[in-house]
Amino acid sequence: MKRIALLLALTLATNLTFAQEKWFVRFTDSISLVNNANKIATIFVDDIKKIKPDIKFDIKAIMNTTPSLIFYNENTKTVNLPLWEQLKPEQKNFFYEVAGNEESGKTAFGLFFNGFYLSHELGHTFQHQVQGSLPQSYDSEYFANTIAILWWRKRMKEVELKQCYEYAKKMWSQLPNPVPKEMSIQKFFTENFEVGSQSPYSYGYMQFHQFIQIYEDKTLTDFDTFIKQH
Repeated sequence: MKRIALLLALTLATNLTFAQEKWFVRFTDSISLVNNANKIATIFVDDIKKIKPDIKFDIKAIMNTTPSLIFYNENTKTVNLPLWEQLKPEQKNFFYEVAGNEESGKTAFGLFFNGFYLSHELGHTFQHQVQGSLPQSYDSEYFANTIAILWWRKRMKEVELKQCYEYAKKMWSQLPNPVPKEMSIQKFFTENFEVGSQSPYSYGYMQFHQFIQIYEDKTLTDFDTFIKQH
């Protein structure tokens, strides 16, 4: 029995290492993208259930490239992932533009959309379980981004988070500010979320701003404590 338990532990550790080593990069193979995403999703759900044993939710990742890039579908309980090769030219050009050049644009896409935002969408699944169905809002995005940063830190991905942070600052600085001078960013997107999310420039402005703000927040607790508080 001890030998079996050891083998199982080694298998889990190998799967975890493989899943995390093959992430935060731009995938060209949809099968690898989905397989690795689902391994990470399983680990995320297990981490939640260790803290909240009574919670029940299942989630799977699928490859489904849309203008939204990556999103959680509440009805199908799926995280929908994009493949770079299937993006429209104008979507690719957006990354080239805000990241500075073609190579940096591809790197940024991998870091965020085949990387960081998986746990962001998994954060939305947790939010849905504990708070019920919620409309998209500035606060719901902030909640999911907080969970994402804290979970990747728990999983020792600080190097990758730092890369995301540097790219977020670089790209945010290139984006026009859609917020009127008399309003805060939170108030603007709270009152105009649907309109503000239609453009990758305004939506990117909000998302990268949130990432920078949360990443720099020295008052944040660790992942386990944050989940217990919710």
